[in-house]
Amino acid sequence: MKNTTVIGLLAGLLALGLAPAAWAQSGSSAPAQAATPNDADLKSRKLPAVSIRTLDGKSISTAALPGVGQGKPVIISFWATWCKPCIAELTNIHELFPDLQAETGAQLIAISIDDARNAAKVGPLTKGRGWTYPVYLDQNQDLKRALNVNNIPHTFLLDGAGNIVWQHNAYNEGDENHLLELVHKVAKGEKISQ
Repeated sequence: MKNTTVIGLLAGLLALGLAPAAWAQSGSSAPAQAATPNDADLKSRKLPAVSIRTLDGKSISTAALPGVGQGKPVIISFWATWCKPCIAELTNIHELFPDLQAETGAQLIAISIDDARNAAKVGPLTKGRGWTYPVYLDQNQDLKRALNVNNIPHTFLLDGAGNIVWQHNAYNEGDENHLLELVHKVAKGEKISQ
């Protein structure tokens, strides 16, 4: 009796379109943990079309970001001014990036998730560090949410068609070397795995 009641309730919710997709997929009568996209989910995913801001406050669509979908790999790194591992990662990538860009045509884009109170610190920090790659602001965290970024640093690698082919969360000294190897593979059209 109890099972038929649960099944009937779920069937009714599904018919009304009220049951979360996770319930329907798992067949469970209880909500599942919030699903996070794994790498297999991301491999065929394009960068979501979301508006972010330039450092001078202009709105720009992610579809118009430098290099996205233009035949070359793109590295997108989410960071914040208060995140020391983020700054270490972007600084270390910056040191190696000119050679990588010359060899592969890759682009590097830094997306700050600093809120309105800290956004004014982004420009001075990037200039002080000498970062020459584009830096954008995701103050409303729309892009962060669309890509399910929970912790930073969080780095994505896009192929030449703008597909997300790899992601990595956190940073340890030397991680940038693995990333650069992956960029070379993507630039050659090779498949990569996590």
